[in-house]
Amino acid sequence: MKDILQELEDRRTLARLGGGQRRIDAQHARGKLTARERIELLLDEGSFEEFDMFVAHRSTDFGMEADRPYGDGVVTGWGTINGRMVYVFSQDFTVFGGSLSETHAQKICKIMDMAMQNGAPVIGLNDSGGARIQEGVASLAGYADVFQRNIMASGVVPQISVIMGPCAGGAVYSPAMTDFIFMVKDTSYMFVTGPDVVKTVTNEVVTAEQLGGASTHTKKSSVADGAFEDDVEALTEIRRLFDFLPLNNRDKAPVRPFFDDPARIEESLDTLIPDNPNQPYDMKELIVKVADEGDFYEIQKDFAGNIITGFIRIEGRTVGVVANQPMVLAGCLDIDSSRKAARFVRFCDAFEIPILTFVDVPGFLPGTGQEYGGVIKHGAKLLFAYGEATVPKVTVITRKAYGGAYDVMASKHLRGDFNYAWPTAEIAVMGAKGAVEILYRSELGDADKIAARTRDYEDRFANPFVAAEKGFIDEVIQPHSTRKRVARAFASLRTKRLSNPWKKHDNIPL
Repeated sequence: MKDILQELEDRRTLARLGGGQRRIDAQHARGKLTARERIELLLDEGSFEEFDMFVAHRSTDFGMEADRPYGDGVVTGWGTINGRMVYVFSQDFTVFGGSLSETHAQKICKIMDMAMQNGAPVIGLNDSGGARIQEGVASLAGYADVFQRNIMASGVVPQISVIMGPCAGGAVYSPAMTDFIFMVKDTSYMFVTGPDVVKTVTNEVVTAEQLGGASTHTKKSSVADGAFEDDVEALTEIRRLFDFLPLNNRDKAPVRPFFDDPARIEESLDTLIPDNPNQPYDMKELIVKVADEGDFYEIQKDFAGNIITGFIRIEGRTVGVVANQPMVLAGCLDIDSSRKAARFVRFCDAFEIPILTFVDVPGFLPGTGQEYGGVIKHGAKLLFAYGEATVPKVTVITRKAYGGAYDVMASKHLRGDFNYAWPTAEIAVMGAKGAVEILYRSELGDADKIAARTRDYEDRFANPFVAAEKGFIDEVIQPHSTRKRVARAFASLRTKRLSNPWKKHDNIPL
């Protein structure tokens, strides 16, 4: 019996070594942790239960039968983060460069199936050279099996991808279908075709970092939701994000203890809006002052800064926040901000996370670049996302809400539950100057008359009361009481029931 137990321990020790000590040292030299070290940091201490530790590939081509390391390049299993269950796979770059084989894919598929059955999220730690060339089409089939599970799990359990090394070719499409993608600066990259292929086909000379590094995907392409300095920071921040999310689409987000008075008065908000209507202010100040303990987890911070998305808690409960940011492009909506916010709103709706919207939007960004780029269709994505969402929706208009952008930003007409406005709110078809130039075109030569007309228009429409008279605004509230009013609104909506007409699925304007 002792011999058998010793053999088990020996085999386990061998499996834990992955591709061997020399390759582990090389991984550390690059500033990267190993697959198992990453899991240890991500999960609660001692909670990891591994599956398929002894699985080995079945390939016999190109002399592969002589090299069959245990685990086959991926560590899979389940554990807990702050006591809540999660399934994890972590690709091991020390084994064949983390390349995906038939058995490697089967291991990932197994835990994804279990996550669906048991209603728990999946976190994938990607560090892979791509499909294992020695296996040919079998490895491609493995990718497709993973993709199919990503699709089936979408909107059922949260899926988070962390890119912690290379992720190229077909491999990028699995993270692309997950809910959140995070990268590590300087050590991770994603692209469909690498720099060498790009040079051959297009004669462009580009580095892997320029083509698909963290900076590219967080600032230019919006493929990634955030980037971190190193593996340790990345895994710590994923734990923090996980705490905001429900385990599945039938579960509520966790309720955390809070030490912040829901009725807290924030006097400084009374002076947040500048006297000059064209002067910007930082909308993040409002978000942080409304949140429990000022805790705000921002998503896609470096992309489309004219709109802010992320998670806060109010009375210990997760709330998704979407807010126009007057500091960037005056808070205008454009193609990028519409796509960013629409995807975030749809995530919140899929997982029953209430949505809080702060509005200061002068309209959609004008110009040929926007029109040629399809701002009509992309803007409609955000409109569609808000309109189909059935979760509790609370909206606060702080300053401008002009034109179609007023409608799009979770207005009463898109089934907003509570629509508040500050006294500084201006709800109108357009700004006073533009409106007067259209209404009184014949008087444009007389500056005094136009100035008087502009003042009249501002007095009539540059306030929230016309909308309030029509019932489109439920209440004009004091800025300092925003947290209290929003907290009470969400508390009253906890038992909200609303469903859309039966359909197989919608056809959002993609």
